[in-house]
Amino acid sequence: MLLDALMAGDRRALGRAITLAETGGDRAAELGRQIREHTGNARVIGVTGPPGAGKSTLTNRLIGALRAGGQSVAVLAVDPSSPISGGAILGDRLRMTSHTDDDDVFIRSLAARGHLGGLTASTPAVIDILDAGGYQQVILETVGTGQSEVEVGEIADIRVVVCTPGMGDDIQAMKAGLFEIADILVVNKSDQDGVDQTVRHLESMLSLRGPEHTRAVIVPTTATKGDGIDDLLNAIDRCSTILNPNERRRDRTRRLLAGRAAELLREHLLRHDSERLDTACRAYENGERSLEQSARDLLKLEYP
Repeated sequence: MLLDALMAGDRRALGRAITLAETGGDRAAELGRQIREHTGNARVIGVTGPPGAGKSTLTNRLIGALRAGGQSVAVLAVDPSSPISGGAILGDRLRMTSHTDDDDVFIRSLAARGHLGGLTASTPAVIDILDAGGYQQVILETVGTGQSEVEVGEIADIRVVVCTPGMGDDIQAMKAGLFEIADILVVNKSDQDGVDQTVRHLESMLSLRGPEHTRAVIVPTTATKGDGIDDLLNAIDRCSTILNPNERRRDRTRRLLAGRAAELLREHLLRHDSERLDTACRAYENGERSLEQSARDLLKLEYP
């Protein structure tokens, strides 16, 4: 049985289970149902940020730090899809070759396949498979474009947002996405000029956030040299103490269900209920309803 082999640590079974999850269908759904009772132990660390911030190098260093502590690690690197084959453009082993001979490290690229938000639709199921397979730490590294930061906020237990000195306008743009979901803000390439100014800028932005965001901390790193990696791991561990494993699992499930429900509603309105959507659009454009009222009309909620 695939589940038994997976839980026994069979790498081939792990690969087959992930392929099944990516393919989807009834067999994948049944496997997901069977796996659920064996999940909730892995810690999911999301690593995201703008392109060029050094996320893959940082992830590579983080793997080494976690392995030094005796933790098994799985990495899911969500890459852009090839427009021809639909497969991930960036290969697993081109990024983190120093860990390919470690039996307690598993690295897999997942093609985004055009899924809204940048993450593959199968990502939550693959995380459950890795969890049931015994991996203690799962690192989710995203492509860093589109709305992937929103989905990382739904899936990951700890959200690490990576930026670099001198990003300027890019840091301002993070207010609308990446910055808002961060538990930890990493200023990578901190051996470059402008790091102090970037840290001060981030501290100023943090001061404007409400109490719900008080967990966010700033950690300077230089991933190419390994500087600051221990500080990053310590920050991740501190964030993890806020929720116990059961609370973490419930919190993640709540975010996933809420996000998936919103996604299904969007798909339904655009594909199957365009008449009702057009009616709401006309009411808004004609000034008959506010944007909030029109959206609530679509949800069939009573506006207060």
